[in-house]
Amino acid sequence: MRTRRAILEAAALVFEEHGYDTAKLSDIVKIANVTKGALYFHFESKEGLAQAVIDAQNEAQPQMLPQQFKAQEFVDIGMVFSHQLRHDALMRASTRLTLDHAGRGLDRVTPYQTWIELHVPLLEEAQRRGELLPNVDPRVPARLIVGAYAGLNTMSYTLGLDMDVQVSELYTHVMPGVVVPAVAIRLDTAPGRGARALYGPQGAHECRHSCAGGVSPREGA
Repeated sequence: MRTRRAILEAAALVFEEHGYDTAKLSDIVKIANVTKGALYFHFESKEGLAQAVIDAQNEAQPQMLPQQFKAQEFVDIGMVFSHQLRHDALMRASTRLTLDHAGRGLDRVTPYQTWIELHVPLLEEAQRRGELLPNVDPRVPARLIVGAYAGLNTMSYTLGLDMDVQVSELYTHVMPGVVVPAVAIRLDTAPGRGARALYGPQGAHECRHSCAGGVSPREGA
């Protein structure tokens, strides 16, 4: 399993930098410090390896702290993923491959479906609790948020924007049209929310990426 993980992490670095078409298996085995035989033992092809990287985003869903409002937990899904994108090359490569049109045999449908289905139950529970505006269908904002998030990810990558800030602005502008005013004014949609959802009000965590709430490993020791 350690060899497989090393290959996945090396593949993430290469796919993130080069995309699918120009990524080379020779670069991946060099970074992972394994033989091509070891790579093919775990992954039958370049496409199979790329699919494993894509699937990683569905498997890496960290445990978030429970919140007073289910609408806040809905927001936290996206803010935590934004936090992961800053810290985890595997997540960045996974999203790039999902948005990349190369590699026609890759399954890019499941990630979208998985993320939508992750959001819907939270809004359904929020609806039962009276947090949503009347006539809001929980599936609609769930689908729109996932689609908008994908677009923001592409735009942020292309223009060099801070994804955490872009996602914060997305929720700040969208949520008042989804939840009742008494809930909307109490939602935390500010940048750094992902860290706060994972680590508590201050969002303090060991970090080498200068994100909100992060402290260097030396300072946090």
